[in-house]
Amino acid sequence: QVQLVESGGGLVQPGGSLRLSCAASGSIFSINAMGWHRQAPGKQRELVAVIASGGSTVYADSAKGRFTISRDNAKNTVYLQMNSLKPEDTAVYSCNAGVVVPSLRYLEVWGQGTLVTVSS
Repeated sequence: QVQLVESGGGLVQPGGSLRLSCAASGSIFSINAMGWHRQAPGKQRELVAVIASGGSTVYADSAKGRFTISRDNAKNTVYLQMNSLKPEDTAVYSCNAGVVVPSLRYLEVWGQGTLVTVSS
């Protein structure tokens, strides 16, 4: 069984920064792409950023220039550094990952999410 656990959410003032972490644990052979998504109240979930196993990244337009996704493959962890936060960034942020387990099955795994609130 594979789990993703996020941390780092909280309350921050507009213009502030937060760093989210998402650690994968369990029976893992390898991890392909890892990503961050968010869902604001009353809105659909949207992709924020994705990072491939080799380090290539893709960002939503809303995240470009302010957010940076990175990963530590040795720790099976993905990060999201968020700078210049705006009230409209308020949402539950969830990570997901494409995981290959030792039986060579491919699983898409989701974390429970962490709340980010941007408010003065």
